[in-house]
Amino acid sequence: MNSRHSITARMLLLLVLLIIGWLLWSGLFKPLLLGLGAFSCLLTVYLARRMGYFDNEVFAWRFGPRLFSYWGWLAKEIARSSYEVARIVLNPRLPISPQVFEIKATALHPVDQTMLANSITLTPGTLALDVHNGVILVHSLTKSGADELLAGEMDRRVAALRED
Repeated sequence: MNSRHSITARMLLLLVLLIIGWLLWSGLFKPLLLGLGAFSCLLTVYLARRMGYFDNEVFAWRFGPRLFSYWGWLAKEIARSSYEVARIVLNPRLPISPQVFEIKATALHPVDQTMLANSITLTPGTLALDVHNGVILVHSLTKSGADELLAGEMDRRVAALRED
C-alpha cells in the first residue's frame, strides 16, 4: 500500500500539471476564468482521489528525466513519418502496402506497453489496434513502416525508460 506522503505528492503533481495545462491552453487571465480553472483543477484531483487513482502503483511517476529525451526522439519520428505519409499520399500511384502484424513488447509493465502503443499510434502511417498480454497488434500503411517497427527501436527506447 502507498504511504500517505506518496499519495499527497502524486496529487500535488497532478494538480500542478493541470494548472500549467489550463494556463497554457487557456491564454486568458481574467479573474472569473482563473477561478473556474482553479475550481476545475481541484475538482479533477478530488474526483481522481475518490476513484482511487493515486492508490494504484501503475500510475506512479517513475520515468524521470529520460522521458524528455524520449519525447524529443518521438517528435523527430512523428515529423519524419508525417513527411513520408504526405509524400505517399501525394504520389499519383499511391504506393501503399497496408499490413497488420504483431509486435511483442519488451517491457512487461502495463504503463510501458501503453506508452509503446500510443507512440505507435502517434506516428503517422501506423496504428496500434490492440494490446493484450504484451503483444501489440499494429496496422501499417507501408511495408517500410512495418519493418521499422519490427526492427524494435521504439520498443527498445520505451523499455529503456524504466531501467535504473
